[in-house]
Amino acid sequence: MVIDAHAHVGKFGGWAGVSATAGQLLAEMDKFDVEKAVVFGLDNELVRRSVASHPDRLVGFVWPNPHEDGALGLVRTAVEKWKFRGVKLHPLLHAFLPTDDEVRPIVEFATSKRIPIAIHSGHPPFSLPWSIGELAEEHPKARIVMLHMGHAHGVYIKAAIDTAARYDNILLETSGVSMHSKILEAVRRIGEDRVMFGSDYPFHDYSVELQKVKVSGLRQREQRSVLHDNAERMLRE
Repeated sequence: MVIDAHAHVGKFGGWAGVSATAGQLLAEMDKFDVEKAVVFGLDNELVRRSVASHPDRLVGFVWPNPHEDGALGLVRTAVEKWKFRGVKLHPLLHAFLPTDDEVRPIVEFATSKRIPIAIHSGHPPFSLPWSIGELAEEHPKARIVMLHMGHAHGVYIKAAIDTAARYDNILLETSGVSMHSKILEAVRRIGEDRVMFGSDYPFHDYSVELQKVKVSGLRQREQRSVLHDNAERMLRE
């Protein structure tokens, strides 16, 4: 079985032009033997309803815009009332650096609750691995998931692995990474317990994202860690 550490519900217009309902996500999960998925979306209320309808399959992460006055309140409500299990940050979309002052209260709250902070990576100027490394250094007790592990740019993928090797409070997530061989490299350099599978559905297809893990050269035990065990532990701790 598989646990997906990165999926979405909702509509994403503009350049992306993709959307997914909870039902569509679950159908894809069933098709590819995905046991659970971490989900987030720009409409946090939609995520709440989706998770509440399928609590055995979907795990909610709250997605705030740190520039908004109510961002910390939203995070508190989602974690303490809705029982969401983590925070998603998108520096590129909302135009902030991970170490900006607006972000600090959210990171401090998540750290106090011992919940993971998933951060988009791979696009300048706001979402580069080095900036996420600075956040990890400033908050050594924070549990940070670098989504996409640098994404489709070889230099950023290398930077993601280098940064995670430097800071042991960073985990790497695989969705959208352009080089399957870098998944193997990441496991070899930072350990099989710190790399986890994500699909980025509906932006990416499960068949493609799973195949990259399966052909990367990982041993069977390492594949199980990446595809299932590491995400399970992240959500349990």
